[in-house]
Amino acid sequence: MTAQESTSTRPYLIRALYEWCTDNGLTPYVAVRVDDSVQVPREYVKDGEIVLNISFDATSALQLGNDFIEFKARFGGKPREILVPVGRVIAIYARENGQGMAFPPPVDMLSGGDASSVLASAPAPAGPVAAAPTPSDDRVVQLVGSDEGGKGDGGDAPRPPPASGGARPSLKRVK
Repeated sequence: MTAQESTSTRPYLIRALYEWCTDNGLTPYVAVRVDDSVQVPREYVKDGEIVLNISFDATSALQLGNDFIEFKARFGGKPREILVPVGRVIAIYARENGQGMAFPPPVDMLSGGDASSVLASAPAPAGPVAAAPTPSDDRVVQLVGSDEGGKGDGGDAPRPPPASGGARPSLKRVK
């Protein structure tokens, strides 16, 4: 089997980051680019995206498969069945600290829309930031190291501390 024929690493990375979040007492969130193949409550979709809490407490019958993420959850008190093709997941991260991974946007977005706005508009807390994907690149986006312990990569000035007051920082794309 060649690299071209092998299965995607995306579902494996999603499962690994989900496990990392739960092992560390963090809440795993997935950002999803919505289209007709995604089964989510449309009234909660904003700008073609939805962020889903996939923690044990927020879901039942969660299945993180190679092709789909499936679970049941309540939205506004109503039980809903959620079905997300793995290829539509654009990020998985911990709600508390923003650490996680962003993925290249779905192929239809690269050809039909502004792919640069996908990661910039994802409602994720600050944390590791994804490098820019290329339209022909179907691999996982490489993360830029975080400034843990006050040490950066040496090329940039240190980031100011996050502002308090409850405002949610957003995930931004670095070129």
